[in-house]
Amino acid sequence: MSIRRIDVGPRMSQIVIHGNTVYLAGQVGEPGGNVAAQTRDILAIIDELLAKAGTDKTKIVQAIIWLADMGTFAEMNSEWDKWVPQGHTPARATGEAKLAGPEYLVEIIITAAL
Repeated sequence: MSIRRIDVGPRMSQIVIHGNTVYLAGQVGEPGGNVAAQTRDILAIIDELLAKAGTDKTKIVQAIIWLADMGTFAEMNSEWDKWVPQGHTPARATGEAKLAGPEYLVEIIITAAL
């Protein structure tokens, strides 16, 4: 099976397609916003990247979400729940982690089908 990379950088690709599976790099929101704002930013970026790969959020099979503070779980979920299409909710895990910098409060990693 071939591997196609989109938006290739020196350290990582934003999108990797292998067979009929699309892998997105971890996405973060605009620094300075609260968890809800950063989550909205990330979800908009995910929509754009999935479209660039030729798929959409109804085909997400897995989401991994990292929060800098699990105390913000409900705030993140309020945005996620507005965005994720009911009937197409993916397998999902959410955990707490120290992210790339203190300005980042949320990171979301997506795997989708074509």
